[in-house]
Amino acid sequence: MLFLDRHGWLHPNPMVQLAPSPNHNTRPHGTQPYLLVIHNISLPPNQFEGDAVVQFFQNQLDFDSHPWFNQIRDLKVSAHFFIRRDGVIVQFVSTYDRAWHAGISTFNGRDNCNDFSIGIELEGADVIPYTETQYQRLSQLTDRLSQRHPIRAVQGHEHIAPVRKTDPGPAFDWQHYATQTRLPLRLFPLA
Repeated sequence: MLFLDRHGWLHPNPMVQLAPSPNHNTRPHGTQPYLLVIHNISLPPNQFEGDAVVQFFQNQLDFDSHPWFNQIRDLKVSAHFFIRRDGVIVQFVSTYDRAWHAGISTFNGRDNCNDFSIGIELEGADVIPYTETQYQRLSQLTDRLSQRHPIRAVQGHEHIAPVRKTDPGPAFDWQHYATQTRLPLRLFPLA
């Protein structure tokens, strides 16, 4: 069971870890998050073991530990949540704060999606199937978030930044995810 408190943090348990990130700031005054953005990440790409993603979001990654990490050396990013392949959820930022996950982005004519969205990273890659456990945890998390915040849409990073981003990619089954949540199907990019 997931419990999201009034401060926007999940209660820790064996399937939920808190790993606060310095990479966040406050949302514009009066802004409630109403968009969920689904991403994928693996560091190095296509490798799903270790804590590189957590270290990266906490500015603690040893960039010299893998040659590919030089490409991200100067980035300061975060997401609200990271769902590992085994379903463990790591939370980095309160849902009431602005995580740095979307970058240059637009949704329904409004720029800067970080201002009004919650970012959820799945441990994965565009063309590698996600685990059933990840879909289950993502659906549970979606339902909890929609009980706390006025969620009006769910999009992939590829939908809000289509020229720059491709995640969560063709391996992500939007229909499967959407039908496991309590949200209306019209809120998902199913067409």
